[in-house]
Amino acid sequence: PLAVAQENGFFEQEGVNVTIHKFYSANERDAAFQSGNLDGTILDYTGAAIQRAGGINLKMTSQCDGSFVLVAGKESGVVSIQDLKDKRLAVSRNTVIDFCTDLVLQQANIAEKDVDKVEINKIPLRLEMLRNGKIDATMLPDPFATIALEGGNKNVIDINELDLRVTGIAFHDEVIAEKEEGLKSFYRAYNSAIALIKSQPLSAFESLLTTEIGFPAEFVGKVQLPHYAMAQLPQPKDLERVEQWLKAKNLVPSDFDINTLIATSLIP
Repeated sequence: PLAVAQENGFFEQEGVNVTIHKFYSANERDAAFQSGNLDGTILDYTGAAIQRAGGINLKMTSQCDGSFVLVAGKESGVVSIQDLKDKRLAVSRNTVIDFCTDLVLQQANIAEKDVDKVEINKIPLRLEMLRNGKIDATMLPDPFATIALEGGNKNVIDINELDLRVTGIAFHDEVIAEKEEGLKSFYRAYNSAIALIKSQPLSAFESLLTTEIGFPAEFVGKVQLPHYAMAQLPQPKDLERVEQWLKAKNLVPSDFDINTLIATSLIP
């Protein structure tokens, strides 16, 4: 939606100047945000909560609709989530990938000790290991999930099937306080982009998917866009699941309240 808003001049129409920076490393993105070089960022609820608990003044202002897909290798023998027992799963520890993987295991009634979790932080490396049969399954975002599925690997489950959203847009507290009207304009432009996406076929966005989102041209026709919704706040049920997981892992203090992470005043 942000790329569509930028491409179609919706931010400009609303009188707000938005510069989009792309990061291919979560650590680099977080460093840029924490140092004040970015006003806002797209990130997952787990990372946002850990940062907030660690003293970074940020708040989530809306949820995003992007998803993660658990993809199994074509020779892994994994067809459903029940097949994950005793399999080798690649994760990046204590991240949204780890959270989503644990939630899927919980859904299948498989204890964490009954799988072999391997820590592989870089997404392209996880994809490569999956293709080479070095791991049985891993959780991937797009465009990596679409690329992985083209190689004969299997879509075991999309976390949207669990009615779960785990990413959103966040801004620094000071930015929310000082630029409230600008952020409201930002979200009006965001909603204009959502309306356009809903009204157009995928083919209308193919060049944007390759140039801005990073899909290889040969995969663009196979992309399935999420069911984008107008800007809305993170759902309490999703936040509650994240909070429970973070506390069970001792990644936030026991008295941390994830609801302090939400700013409610910006969405039209």
